[in-house]
Amino acid sequence: MSIERLSTGVEGFDKLIQGGIPRGFFVAVVGEPGTGKTIFSIHFIAEGIRVGDKNIYVTTEESKESIIKQAAMFGFDFERAIREGKLVIIDALMGYRDDPWSLVELDVDHLVNKIIEAKKYLGYGRARLVIDSMSAFWLDKPAMARRYSYYVKRVLYRWDFTALLTSQYAVTTSLGFGFGIEHVADGIIRFRKGIVRGELRRYVIIEKMRQTEHSLRMHEIEIINGRGMRIKAPTAYRKEDTVLPTSVAARMLAAELRKLLEIPETEHDEEN
Repeated sequence: MSIERLSTGVEGFDKLIQGGIPRGFFVAVVGEPGTGKTIFSIHFIAEGIRVGDKNIYVTTEESKESIIKQAAMFGFDFERAIREGKLVIIDALMGYRDDPWSLVELDVDHLVNKIIEAKKYLGYGRARLVIDSMSAFWLDKPAMARRYSYYVKRVLYRWDFTALLTSQYAVTTSLGFGFGIEHVADGIIRFRKGIVRGELRRYVIIEKMRQTEHSLRMHEIEIINGRGMRIKAPTAYRKEDTVLPTSVAARMLAAELRKLLEIPETEHDEEN
């Protein structure tokens, strides 16, 4: 059976997944801040603009203007695409009431309705969607992560979207609360970073991609101004190069959980 695949637009990445992401897939793009998730998503949308797809980018942690500027750094003219009706950027951070594509309330129902409204505006046809990031919708209720992710996929699947849903992971432990996206995703692309011999390096690995014989190797990536993201050669990724000592990570994770659950710190915690 032939599978239609959408190119990610990232140099060297498509060959790791048999030519692209299968049409209609909802793919989790996960990792710590600063690992390249947003730039990967910008490439995906830029490629959609190039090939004539309908494109929607939801930004929850940066303003629309910031996304447009980042895209311009890599040679992608998102402002022109917006003017020409090829792209809608839904700003869920700033909440401008006078902007029809601004999400005033950070709520999953409002999110889904606004995405459907944008798709109707763009018109019939194959569509690409980025939600960057889904984590913002369950910061105060992490136990709802899986339910929210399932709801988004179930409702939007019928609108012919191929989607990237990003999720932030903790800087200290590389852990996320809820793992909602990963449970419902058709694919999982994980970005990582680490200091190796005093130099910051970024990596990517495809942990899951249904209907695809994907690479199982960790690859180093580089991000070049004026060019964007590029996949380099497979690498020997050593956990000890990038992970904090277990005792330190455990204390940091406990602190994050206390903050999340609003549990006061005790003297015993401080001593440990």
